[in-house]
Amino acid sequence: MGNLSEEDVKNRYITPAIQRVGWKSTDYRMEYPYTDGRITVINNYTKQNSRKKIDYLLNYRENYPLAIIEAKDLKHTYNHGIQQGIGYAEGLKHAKSLEVPFVYATNGRSFLEHDMLTGQERSLAMDEFPTKEAMWQRYKKEKGLSQEELQVVEEPYYSTREANQPRYYQRIAINRTVQAIASGRQRALLVMATGTGKTFTAFQIVYRLLQAGFKKRVLYLADRNILVDQAMTGDFSPLLGKATKVQKGKLDSSYQIHFALYQQLAGRDEDEGHEPFRQFKPDFFDLVVIDEAHRGSAKADSQWRKILNYFDGPNVTHFGMTATPKNEKGVSNIDYFGEPIYTYSLKQGIDDGFLAPYRVIRVNLDVDVTGYRPNKDERDANGELIEDREYTASDFDRTLVIDDRTKQVAHYVSGYLKQNEARLDKTIVFCEDIDHANRMRMAFVNENTDLVSHDPRYIMKITGDDNDGKAQLSNFEDVSSKYPTIAVTSKLLTTGVNVKTCKLIVLDQSINSMTEFKQIIGRGTRIDKAHGKEFFTIIDFKGATRLFADPSFDGEPDKVIEDGGNNVPSQLTYAPRSGDDGDDMGSENKPRNKYYVKNRKVRVLNDQVEYLDASGHLVTTSLRDYTKKNILGQYATLDKFLEAWHTNGNKQKLLDKMEQNGIFYQEIINDEKLTDMDPFDLIVHLAYNQKPLSKSERVIHLKKSGLLDKYQGAAREILETLLTMYQNDGIQELENNQVLSLPEFERYGGPFKIIVNLFGGKKQYQDAVFELKEKIYN
Repeated sequence: MGNLSEEDVKNRYITPAIQRVGWKSTDYRMEYPYTDGRITVINNYTKQNSRKKIDYLLNYRENYPLAIIEAKDLKHTYNHGIQQGIGYAEGLKHAKSLEVPFVYATNGRSFLEHDMLTGQERSLAMDEFPTKEAMWQRYKKEKGLSQEELQVVEEPYYSTREANQPRYYQRIAINRTVQAIASGRQRALLVMATGTGKTFTAFQIVYRLLQAGFKKRVLYLADRNILVDQAMTGDFSPLLGKATKVQKGKLDSSYQIHFALYQQLAGRDEDEGHEPFRQFKPDFFDLVVIDEAHRGSAKADSQWRKILNYFDGPNVTHFGMTATPKNEKGVSNIDYFGEPIYTYSLKQGIDDGFLAPYRVIRVNLDVDVTGYRPNKDERDANGELIEDREYTASDFDRTLVIDDRTKQVAHYVSGYLKQNEARLDKTIVFCEDIDHANRMRMAFVNENTDLVSHDPRYIMKITGDDNDGKAQLSNFEDVSSKYPTIAVTSKLLTTGVNVKTCKLIVLDQSINSMTEFKQIIGRGTRIDKAHGKEFFTIIDFKGATRLFADPSFDGEPDKVIEDGGNNVPSQLTYAPRSGDDGDDMGSENKPRNKYYVKNRKVRVLNDQVEYLDASGHLVTTSLRDYTKKNILGQYATLDKFLEAWHTNGNKQKLLDKMEQNGIFYQEIINDEKLTDMDPFDLIVHLAYNQKPLSKSERVIHLKKSGLLDKYQGAAREILETLLTMYQNDGIQELENNQVLSLPEFERYGGPFKIIVNLFGGKKQYQDAVFELKEKIYN
């Protein structure tokens, strides 16, 4: 009995135990995968870790999990897996209150129950596992859920065969928000990294609140047309029959959901007291959704706040969504909304494999390092006398333009794309302002005339002042559209643009705002494996990526800051009113007096590639150094590695597991053309400085050992063929259960005759192969 595997224990004991007390197969999920597995990138190689799985996830309803069961085999005690199960429960919450209230560990003999709400534990016999209803009643009592909360809690998600099911973190965000709103909370904020499905999450929240009858009318506010249109025709499309988009400030009370640009509802300064939003009574909407709430400011005299103040009251909820809640000036939209109900960060999204990791190439231009000072009485290309002072990287393209610097940026990036055969990869180049974007576009065109002559849309400037560029925005987002390929911008593409296949972000912009930096990085974080997008690259010319090292980049949002006891909300980010698109025509792009220098040559001093390690830090490393570090991280000494190697019967499975943990042995073998080197030898040489043997040398040593002399005739020929296959293709061929079905062995009569007639049975054949493997690595 003690030899039963974990799967045997599940099938014989655990599943029957929970089914006996009424849990149906539709009430629980076995081997429930709740992440996609982190993607690691080094050089141009990527590896994806295994998905994290839970043995059993038990649900009251699909949208409300109640318990986790962690199973172990009979070699372990019944309570052995409890800490692992609690870790999974913690992993499913990622925040302050708990969503999976009960955790169980078992080896098929008894259960240990851990109550995540009270912290209490108790042992249960296999026939004492709680029923679904009993567990739900305990949960309701311990959480103290009101009737209003239960009304919304028990409302299911929108679901069809084609509709996506919420990911685990989306489910938590949805459940927390609807429960908070049902309990009477009037301000709610969700913080979710770009690319993690904020709009989909908002749709499920709105859908459940409407279906439960808890909310009647919804106002969805945004400051860019693209955000409104994407929401309406995308995630909110199941509610399209109940929705309308406000056009020209006209409101229609026959619709339940209104999508609107705040610029249109707020009107102009001359509309004071007669703003378009006043067409409805203050209590018309009972739910106001504020998209990109970092720009949807809570400042008392802002245009946003004017609308929020009007549609407010005891039964109205203001619900904000953002990827970037922080503000560098000491005030935050948290002042208005309160602490976020839930936060799902970029780091967590990358760890879970839902977001693409990045690598950074920092490029140093000589003039950026040394600075620029004009000669005495020097004049620029326009005849303007250049002010005599030291100009640094933060001045370039803001107050002083060095023509060759722009050309060198375009030359470096174009060269990178050519060298990496990535010229058709979607790329966004961020410039200081529209003037800089104009010049950068020209520089890129001149570097890529072959592709531009084929289609002028290969490189396009997409800024707020350029209608032709903005007209191509949907094509730039379209994964099936080749053009535009390189988009040069300043502010317009920092947010609200969903380019899933964007593989390169170029920063030639001085960025001091953490909010803006996060939004820009978010343009690359979406994964699209179908089109070859698993990671993205950032080429940084102005040191903006230093902000990755700032603790606030992926830390907790700021607390509410009070000054003299007065909680005064403040404007976070400039929100333009010049047009419906929320374009980049704001203060950052007001015309400046600039000097234009054409006689200064610029060169690249150096570049440095950094990769994101497992802890979320950027590290400078080679493929070999990265692999060595990860080997030593798992096996600190040669003895530790040899112990793992020799006690593991299946060497290839161990190698696969090592690859999952960043040991890129196969990539090194391929890169360095070490085709005759065994991964074992590469690892012991790389990490422990041992002299490596080739596979050919290992085969020669084995043959000299006399091992094959134990076998005669066809049996020996079989083993010699296996050795040849090992020498050509590696250890996986010896461990392949189907190897005897390959053409090389057809003349011996096939697997059955080989095993039975030549080796005397399955065990004898397996013993022969095992001895062969052991002797190879002796």
